[in-house]
Amino acid sequence: MILQVSNVTKSFNGTEILKACSFHIEENEKCALVGANGTGKSTLLKIIARVLDCDTGSISLKSQASMGYLAQQEAVNSDNTIWSEVQEVKQYLLDEEAELRELETRMKHAEGDELASVMEKYTRLSHDFEMNGGFAIRSEITGVLKGLGFAEDEFDKEISTLSGGQKTRVALAKLLLTKPDLIMLDEPTNHLDLSSIEWLEGFLQSYRGAVLVVAHDRYFLDKTVTKVIDLDDGYARVYDGNYTDFSAKKKALREAEIRAYMNQQAEIEHQEKVIEKLKSFNREKSIKRAESREKMLDKIDRLEKPADTEDAMKLKITPAIVSGRDVLDTDSLSKAFPGNELFSGISLHISRGERVAVIGKNGTGKTTFLKILTGLEKADEGSFRLGTNVKIGYYDQEHQVLHAEKTLFQEMSDEYPGMDNTRIRNTLAAFLFYGDDVFKQVSALSGGERGRLSLCKLMLSKANFLILDEPTNHLDATSKEILENALNEYEGTLLYVSHDRYFINQTATRILELSDGNFTSYPGNYDYYLEKKAENHPEEKGEAEKPDVVSEAKLSWQEQKAADAEKRKTANRIRRIEEEIGELESRQNLIEESMQDPETATDAEKLTALSEESAGITEKLEKLLEEWEALSQAP
Repeated sequence: MILQVSNVTKSFNGTEILKACSFHIEENEKCALVGANGTGKSTLLKIIARVLDCDTGSISLKSQASMGYLAQQEAVNSDNTIWSEVQEVKQYLLDEEAELRELETRMKHAEGDELASVMEKYTRLSHDFEMNGGFAIRSEITGVLKGLGFAEDEFDKEISTLSGGQKTRVALAKLLLTKPDLIMLDEPTNHLDLSSIEWLEGFLQSYRGAVLVVAHDRYFLDKTVTKVIDLDDGYARVYDGNYTDFSAKKKALREAEIRAYMNQQAEIEHQEKVIEKLKSFNREKSIKRAESREKMLDKIDRLEKPADTEDAMKLKITPAIVSGRDVLDTDSLSKAFPGNELFSGISLHISRGERVAVIGKNGTGKTTFLKILTGLEKADEGSFRLGTNVKIGYYDQEHQVLHAEKTLFQEMSDEYPGMDNTRIRNTLAAFLFYGDDVFKQVSALSGGERGRLSLCKLMLSKANFLILDEPTNHLDATSKEILENALNEYEGTLLYVSHDRYFINQTATRILELSDGNFTSYPGNYDYYLEKKAENHPEEKGEAEKPDVVSEAKLSWQEQKAADAEKRKTANRIRRIEEEIGELESRQNLIEESMQDPETATDAEKLTALSEESAGITEKLEKLLEEWEALSQAP
C-alpha cells in the first residue's frame, strides 16, 4: 500500500464537503476520483498533496515514497525556454554527466594512484548515471514533449510567450519526467488534443507507479484506471474496474437501494394498517397484539431515503414527422479561409436513422461544415440537399442560437409562443432551472447552464435531423449519460461533432474522419473506427495496436451486433415460451373442470385419457418453466 486516507473530513463556511472519507491505493495501482461538480474531488487531492489541511482524519504515505501533484490550470512561469525548463527536472543527471566528462579529461593526464582513484570514481558514477537513465535523458524529454503536443521546432520557445494551456502542458511534462511513486492529476486532459490524450493514456498504463486522477473524460478513465473512488454526498465509495464497470455497478447499487427503501416503506405502511385495524376491534387481545406489533415496528432499522433523483435533466427528443429515407446529400462542398483551405470536394450521403460522428483534429473545419449545413456559413463551392420532410434541430457549441439579452423565460416564450407560462416553467424545471432562475439573463449563465438551455430548446424543436456541435461540453457525467440515452432512443437522424470518445462510442453508428481536407467513412462506433484505422495504417502507433489498452468489458462494434442479435433471439424465445405456457395452463384448467364433471367421473376411459393428458401437460410445463428461468437469467 502506498497511500491510506482515513476518515478525512473538510468543511467550508459551515458546509461539510467531505465526511469521513476513507480509501487506500496500492503500489502501481491506477485509480480515478469521480463525483459530480462540487463534491470535493479537487479539495481531496489538495489535502492528500498537503496543500490543504483536513479538519479531522489522516493521510499516510508509504515511507520514502515520493508524490507528484498537478492541479487544474497549474502553469509554469519562468524566463526559460520549454526545453531548458523541462530539463531542470533531470538536472542532477546533467550534473553527473558534466562530472563524468571532467573525469574523462583527468584520466588522460593522471598516472599511478591518482589514475586508479579517478577510474574508481568514474566507474561508480558511470554506473549510477546509467542506472538512472542518464544516457536516455534527451530522448526521454523529447518523447514526453512530443507526446504532449509540442513540435521540436517549439522546444526553444520561451515560456513567457506560451498560452495558459501550453504552460500547463509544460508543468505536466515536468511532473511526468520526475517519475514519483504516486502521481496525482486534476483534469490533465483539459488542454490536450486527441493524439496527446492517447499518448498520456499509454504513458499512465505502463507507468511504474501509482496514479490518482480526476477527469471528466470517461473514455480516458476507461483506458487508464482499474479502480474508481466515487465521492457522493461527502463519502468515498470504492469500486473495482474502469469507469464503465463503475457506472454499471453504481446504477445497480442505487436501484437496489431504492428497491430496499421502497420495500421497507411498503412493509412499514402494511404493519401500520394492521395495527390500526387491530386497535379498531377494541378487544383486549387485539389491542395487545397491536402494541406488540408497534414495539417490533419501533425496532426496525429504518433505511435512509436515497438521494433525490430530481436533480437530473429530463430529456426526450421526439420528431414531429418522419423524414424521407434520404436525409442529406452533399455535392463537392469546399470551404477555405484566407491562407487556410479547410476541405474541398466533399460529397457524402446520410440516410434516415444514421448516427454519424464527425471527428478530426482542431482546425480541420468540422464546425464550419456543420455551419454550412445549417446556413450559418456559405460554402465556396458545391452544394447540399436535404431530403423530403427533413427538419433540422441545431445545437451550437458557442450557443449563438441563444440571445444574450433575453431572460430564460423570454428565450423560451419567444421561440415557442404557443406555450403557456406554466408549461414554460415546467419545461425549464426539467432542465434544472427553478424559481427565479427563469428570469436570469442568458448572458449571466455559465457554460454548463447555456448547454442545458440549448438542449431544452432542442427537445422542443421536434426536429427529425439533429446537428450537434460538441454537445457534451460543460456537461457533468450524469448529464452526459442522460443525453446519450435520449439520443439512443431518438427515432430521427443524428450528425454531430465531438471530441468525447466515450460519447461517440455510446451513440455513433458511423464515423466520418475529416483529415487533409477530405472525409473518410468508417461504419460502427469509436472502438471499431480504431480497429479499422489500425488495419488500414499498421505503421501508425495508435492505441488500436495495443490489445491490452481496450477494456475487456467493452465489446467491439461487430461483437456488439452479434450480442444484440443473440439478445433479440433470446427475447423472442422467452415470449414464445410464455405464450405456450399460457395455452397449456388454459388447457389444464379445462381438463380439471372436465374431470370434476359428474358425467366424466363415471366414464373411466375418458377420465384416464384426461388424466394422461394432464400429466403430459404438467411435464411440458415443468420443462418450459426450467427453460424460461434459464433464459431469463441470461445476461
